[in-house]
Amino acid sequence: MADQEVKPVSNMFENWLQMLVPQPCYDEFFVKHNFFEVVCLKILLSKVLGYAIIVGSVLVKLPQIVKILSAKSGAGISMLSIIMELVAIASAAAYGWAMKYPFSAYGEGIFLMIQTTLIGFFVLIFGGQMALSFVFIGVFGGSIAYLMSPAAPIELLRFLQASNMPVVAVSKFIQIIANYRNGSTGQLSAITLLLLFAGSLARIFTSIQETGDNLIIVTYVVASVCNGLLVLQLVYYWNTGAAAGKKQNKKQQNRKKKQ
Repeated sequence: MADQEVKPVSNMFENWLQMLVPQPCYDEFFVKHNFFEVVCLKILLSKVLGYAIIVGSVLVKLPQIVKILSAKSGAGISMLSIIMELVAIASAAAYGWAMKYPFSAYGEGIFLMIQTTLIGFFVLIFGGQMALSFVFIGVFGGSIAYLMSPAAPIELLRFLQASNMPVVAVSKFIQIIANYRNGSTGQLSAITLLLLFAGSLARIFTSIQETGDNLIIVTYVVASVCNGLLVLQLVYYWNTGAAAGKKQNKKQQNRKKKQ
């Protein structure tokens, strides 16, 4: 009886392990004990990175949701921006689903969709647009159900995935130009920018390993370049701001001495 109870647990553990180390790499590692097989090490790294990105995506927008609920206001949040973001996330997730790529290659899109939809819903609710908030939920819910169904033509999904490249580039360059004109990165979070840059770089590697799909790979290359420019601006304006701060302090000290 004890052996029968241990077997299902062992099988379950083996199945979970094979999510990170699929066959034939599972046998390579745990049967042949060849832990230095380069191809399998790349697959393992890709899986770990992919699932780490998915875990991170579960929490990434929760602070924004909590902030809206606490303030009971979505002031300053653009619905157009939310809708554009949802189109990009939904098209990427639906394309990955339709192409039957591993969940680790696109899974974060599911959680980001849920959180972004909630943000849009609360922005409309607290903006006094109750009826429109339910229309928004209904239209987006119906759209994603269609895109992830067999009825959606693969040509449409490819077009939507391809359109992510200009959408990502335009949205990022709007921010880059604004930073240049302001001479500052303003309230942009350094942690968020660094995480976005690291995540998009990691996705290039996981996309090569998991999908080999040039459409997805190029999208993440574009995102990485744009995020990298924002990080460079962050460093540049951070140093500029620090230098300006020191200069201002010296001026104040000189004034005090003259007085």
